[in-house]
Amino acid sequence: MIALFGPTAVGKTDVALALAERLREQGERPVAVSADALQVYAGLELLTGVATAAQQARLEHRLVSFLPVDARFSVAEYAALAHAQIDELLADGATPIVLGGTGLYLRAALTELALRPPPPPGARERWNAELERRGPEALHELLAQRAPWAAAGIDPADRHRIVRALELEEIGALEPPQGESQLWSAEVRRPTRLVGLTMERAELYARIDRRVDAIVAAGAIEEVRAAHRAGASSTARAALGFEELLAGDIEAMKRRTRNYAKRQLTWMRKLADVELLDATGRSPDELAGALR
Repeated sequence: MIALFGPTAVGKTDVALALAERLREQGERPVAVSADALQVYAGLELLTGVATAAQQARLEHRLVSFLPVDARFSVAEYAALAHAQIDELLADGATPIVLGGTGLYLRAALTELALRPPPPPGARERWNAELERRGPEALHELLAQRAPWAAAGIDPADRHRIVRALELEEIGALEPPQGESQLWSAEVRRPTRLVGLTMERAELYARIDRRVDAIVAAGAIEEVRAAHRAGASSTARAALGFEELLAGDIEAMKRRTRNYAKRQLTWMRKLADVELLDATGRSPDELAGALR
């Protein structure tokens, strides 16, 4: 199978569509399997960049838009679903294209991760409230006091990982890694070609800004407000830009998205056996051609 990873706004979906056309010309049946932590939520399609109906008509996408926004969801639950989808597709002779930008979910789809326990009831809500009250830098400092080794590996602006580390530390489940991390090993459940899309930073940031403007114009603020009224869960509210658009702060969303893209690029370059493909100034069809 093929796994296609890359930062937000780099054009993963368009490349997957072009690649799917080439695969079909060769007699294969491609199906995309999302590896995105937030595209699972119905009602947040604009915000999370789910493939449009027209795009899904060209390439079937699985594991998108199947959960209500008030549901909580974990990487362990995702891993079980992704493995089942991938195994089913391969058994049916299809070609899975694992597609996404959430690094942990990508690895969860591709391998058997030893996953840590979920937070106890109410813990995530409490830490997220602290995050909003004190800010990520202050909570990162708190984590550094409690588990310096863990804080050293987390960007002070990475809100999700800071909260997760504090949850684990609180229940005694945050332990220093022993040996090679499963996240960066070459181990996979199924033979996989892993491709990572890169792009020159200035062009990527310009694309991010245009994407934010486009989804806002398409109604993303109204989408977020509707999800908020529907009782969006703490995991749904972790969607990039949720809180910023709820507050009407479009520029803050752009800044946070650029910071996230930088972390995605750093994560991608650490993946074992990844083929890096520079998308700067290249069309989706040209990039697909480079893959086949």
